[in-house]
Amino acid sequence: MRLFIENRSTFHCFYAIALFSLLFLSVDQAQATVGAGGALPYETWLVSLRNSVTGPVAFTLSIMGIVAAGGILIFGGELNAFFRTLIFIVLVMALLVGANNVMSNLFQGAVIPGGSEAMTSNNP
Repeated sequence: MRLFIENRSTFHCFYAIALFSLLFLSVDQAQATVGAGGALPYETWLVSLRNSVTGPVAFTLSIMGIVAAGGILIFGGELNAFFRTLIFIVLVMALLVGANNVMSNLFQGAVIPGGSEAMTSNNP
């Protein structure tokens, strides 16, 4: 009885290794296309919205929004609930846009200078 259980577990282990090897070797067949898009009717304005939200103007406006909302919350005195909620929404949106721009600038990867002067430089 013990020999039968050991053979079954060996068979299952071999089956799992064979299945893993098959999946590992067939990964090349299942690559997704990057950047092709589906040509959906709403993609163009979504891309332009993303570029507007992640651009330098949005980053500057987010910094100004953080300063203005923080100043109103600190020095604004007694605010009603609606105005305070509106200020918090502005502050959160400004923080999200600013954090997105800061993180994309921090982790953009290595920048390799292009052009002929970078290639022909004689600096040691």
